[in-house]
Amino acid sequence: MPIVYSSILEEHNAVRTAVGMFDLSHMGQFIASGDAVAPWLDELTVNDVASMRPNQARYNIFTNDAGGAHDDVIIYRLAGRWLIVVNASNTGKMWDLLSGSKPAGVSLENRTERSSLIALQGPRALEMLQPLCDLDLATVRYYYAAETTVGGGKAEIARTGYTGEDGFEVFLPAGVAVTLWDRFMREGKPFGLRPAGLGARDVLRLEAGMPLYGHELEETITPLQAGLDWAVKFAKQFTGKAALEAQHSEDRYDRIAGLVMDGKAPARAGYAVFWEGKPVGEVRSGSPAPSLGGKNIATALVRKAASELGMRLEIEIRGAMHKATVVKLPFYKRQKGT
Repeated sequence: MPIVYSSILEEHNAVRTAVGMFDLSHMGQFIASGDAVAPWLDELTVNDVASMRPNQARYNIFTNDAGGAHDDVIIYRLAGRWLIVVNASNTGKMWDLLSGSKPAGVSLENRTERSSLIALQGPRALEMLQPLCDLDLATVRYYYAAETTVGGGKAEIARTGYTGEDGFEVFLPAGVAVTLWDRFMREGKPFGLRPAGLGARDVLRLEAGMPLYGHELEETITPLQAGLDWAVKFAKQFTGKAALEAQHSEDRYDRIAGLVMDGKAPARAGYAVFWEGKPVGEVRSGSPAPSLGGKNIATALVRKAASELGMRLEIEIRGAMHKATVVKLPFYKRQKGT
């Protein structure tokens, strides 16, 4: 997946106003089957797995003993099997973790090399994809999946994405991916479709307040620090539960905060954050935000005392201090019905 096809701004705007297309075939894809899959995955992740309904998708996080994130994933409960989609950079690590902990009665398959993934994101994604699909896409609820045909071939589709917009992710055999991509390019032209790269994807997900592994989440950053409390289900047992319970009880942990810069200087990952002249953390992600009129936005992992909404912080950029305000995440939220 390239950084850019035409321009980050053009690709970003296509997703926000029409439809953007992403090649996500680099993501890791594992298939698990067997009666013991749900309880096994429940022991390894913070969010509920066993309560998932047929064809439901759910965001989840695999945690280590200290409560840090091995990876954040989406798990799909399909007919007779579970699909686990992991971050590309963590495919090897997650395969080792899962294959090394697999209990009796669970079958595990790595289908990454033989399966592709194309995402169509934006307000016109459904309209563009529907003529090529034999399923009424309007019946697929958000964070649910279905098995159907797309462009005449078998595929799994999910109403999921990483942009803050409505859209679909299409899982299909790798051997037909190029043909379908080219057809999407042709059929999508009247709908304003543009192929989009990693650059636009990063800006879109940052505006939507979605974490990127290695930035807002990593082995040393917990789901609580990342602001993902809603995904942590303390009523069940899972790896790292004791550490997260202690962190939650103390409530003194550093946490991810959203920042809007005062001026035109962009904050970048690794820049130091100050409050009242003292260092309180560092920037984890930063970018101009087209959806906010070009304002510079960022996330930063900062001390609890520096994370309150409305607080005035400073970012050190090339030796100079630049003011920023702590704001509520997400920075951008699409209007209902669009």
